[in-house]
Amino acid sequence: MDIKIKKKLVKNWFISLQEIICSEIIKIEKKTAKFKTKEWKRNHSRDEGGGKSRVLENGDIFDKVGVNFSEVYGKFSKEFKNKIPGTEKVNKFWASGISIVMHMKNPHVPAIHFNTRYIYTDHGWFGGGIDVTPCFNDKNVKKILFKELKKVCDRQNKNIFKKYKKWCDDYFYLPHRKETRGIGGIFFDYKKDNWKKDFSFVRELGISFIKIFNKIISARKNKKWNKSQKNIQFLKRGRYVEFNLLYDRGTKFGLQTGGNVESILMSLPPTAKWK
Repeated sequence: MDIKIKKKLVKNWFISLQEIICSEIIKIEKKTAKFKTKEWKRNHSRDEGGGKSRVLENGDIFDKVGVNFSEVYGKFSKEFKNKIPGTEKVNKFWASGISIVMHMKNPHVPAIHFNTRYIYTDHGWFGGGIDVTPCFNDKNVKKILFKELKKVCDRQNKNIFKKYKKWCDDYFYLPHRKETRGIGGIFFDYKKDNWKKDFSFVRELGISFIKIFNKIISARKNKKWNKSQKNIQFLKRGRYVEFNLLYDRGTKFGLQTGGNVESILMSLPPTAKWK
């Protein structure tokens, strides 16, 4: 299949998924809050792509949720070029993806993160994942998350769930704190075994994400909470900020390739604390 067709299919899927996820979030909020939409360009003097950021804040369920789509292309800086596969022969790239971060009002509902992307240099690959960051231990959240993720992984290959789960645990680790960011999920990168199967997996993962956040939120959103529990949530969010600014590949990729700063930092919670 021609690479232009692949890029178009991937881009259109991410655009469609953004709309579907935003619609699902509005259903949960029951129209008490609305998304603010902002379109942006990577470069205003020449065509290097851009994206659409959609952010909802101060809802009844969501403190803040961002649903971002991007399609960017151009050349890497000299400093960043050697960090990306496939740039030995060509110093150009194309990347498209969707990224969602949910920070909840109720501390009993965990923060939920999802992203999938396709990057092309002199070859292409998929990456992404889903991970969940609860403030409190909840066996039901783990059951919902890992049951659905194992199901979608097993449909492609029964050997990849354990691999992607461990990859997630290793990736979302704060070495300076000697702790993981949350309970994990799955994470994968440089996925380029079979384009049709890989793209199918990415699409199925997007649909599974919708199932996961709906089940988790509906099971926890009405549980009562107090100021002490909210304070624990603020401290947990502090860890979230530390990881995203110090270690997250997506944040670094976006900032070092001229991405939209506001959209990249969408993942940060509205309020956090440290001690």
